[in-house]
Amino acid sequence: MMRISWVCLAIVSLAILVFGVVVAAVPSGGDMGLYRADGLASIGLGFFGAMIVLVPYQRRELWAWFALWFYPVFWAVHLLGNLPPGTDHIHQVIFIALSLIGLLLPARMFFPAEPH
Repeated sequence: MMRISWVCLAIVSLAILVFGVVVAAVPSGGDMGLYRADGLASIGLGFFGAMIVLVPYQRRELWAWFALWFYPVFWAVHLLGNLPPGTDHIHQVIFIALSLIGLLLPARMFFPAEPH
């Protein structure tokens, strides 16, 4: 169960990182500097998210579980706000689902029942 959850979250992290690399390397649109800055910010978000997933999250450190709730919130805001990238928004729904699976599937591991 834990492997499925961290893989789901790692996919979201990797997708954000790859998007950032593409935008930073090949900016398109009016303000090239702004696109490059957005790309670099996305690289950072994806990289830091991946590091949280690959080390403290797999160690079941509670702070990492809470920190990674940024992902479904981030993608839900993008979806509800009709924000880019893209206009089909299917990727946002997929990333929300992957994030929620990754966070909810192992919830009992992060919050074990107390012994009676």
